[in-house]
Amino acid sequence: MAKPRGKFITFEGGDASGKSTQVLRLADRLRMRGIEVVVTREPGGSPGAEAIRHVLLSGFAKPLGAEAEAMLFAAARDDHVSTLIRPALESGAWVISDRFIDSTRVYQGIIGGVNMGLIRAMERLTLGGLLPDMTVLLDVSPETSKERAATRGEGADRFESEGDETKQWIREAFKRFAENEPERWVIIEAGKGKTPDAVSMAVWMQVSQRLMRTLQPAMATPRAAG
Repeated sequence: MAKPRGKFITFEGGDASGKSTQVLRLADRLRMRGIEVVVTREPGGSPGAEAIRHVLLSGFAKPLGAEAEAMLFAAARDDHVSTLIRPALESGAWVISDRFIDSTRVYQGIIGGVNMGLIRAMERLTLGGLLPDMTVLLDVSPETSKERAATRGEGADRFESEGDETKQWIREAFKRFAENEPERWVIIEAGKGKTPDAVSMAVWMQVSQRLMRTLQPAMATPRAAG
């Protein structure tokens, strides 16, 4: 029998919201249950997309404008989807990505002012109907984001260098998308007072309720005869 198609989960949110940590924690939980998992990120995730990632995050493309950046993201995503995401899902693996289409919608669309019709058109070309089964929004205030970024001691990339007011717009834009599409999105509070363990448990509860139930019969341990 052919394996059933894998599930596709994406994590979104502002900078220093804990996406990378929670992606890895969820992957570990799934692997402990015998599920094959592929962890990836955007921009990047495949050789061609990683090359474009360097151009985007270094800021080299910024002088070209938000439309040019959106097109570079689309080119990276096309390579990412065709060479990694779609083959993995078709093989039965679950794919977890640190950012995906919704970051482009927010950063280049809402913040950058790129026409949303153009962004949706590029999505149709690059995705071929593929959408995440579930998108997790880790919601963190700009103040908390700034504090966490400072403790990391790393240089800010092209998008992390945005000011506090812009970071608040980014937060609100993500929440609007999530509230308008609740069948795909789940919002997890990941700010002050929320430990990584607490956030991880909240994420796992949502994944279990939304995506794991269909796997229960196949994953159940057979009873011993007698």
